[in-house]
Amino acid sequence: MALTREEREEFLTEPHVAALAVDAGAGRAPLAVPIWYQYAPGGDVWILTGLDSRKNRLISEAGRFTLMVDRLEPTVRYVSVEGPVVDTRAARIEDLREVAARYLPADKAEAYVEFSWKNHGEMVVITMRPERWVGTDLGS
Repeated sequence: MALTREEREEFLTEPHVAALAVDAGAGRAPLAVPIWYQYAPGGDVWILTGLDSRKNRLISEAGRFTLMVDRLEPTVRYVSVEGPVVDTRAARIEDLREVAARYLPADKAEAYVEFSWKNHGEMVVITMRPERWVGTDLGS
């Protein structure tokens, strides 16, 4: 059964690891990789990635990307959201803290942030405005 707008947005607020997909150019399949993201209902979606990463380069070239999140229990449900990039900026340590707190236990988040900030190089926040949604619950 198709999800309502409210159901799709609420599902996207949950801390699922997303599959990010972006055009990889002529003769290549889209790049599809797991990624953490942040979202609040009615707002934009943002991700963190390395400044020099292939993801950042391809997203910059394409100007848009897709995120797909799913779960298997209590029912099979997924939401896919696609849209244009509306902002790219240098990441702040507060951005990394926010997304780490979303995905990691409280007792592990700060250690991850400190390690990542010191060892993963410069990062950027890429913000996407949701334009097209697909959402289904196969168990309803």
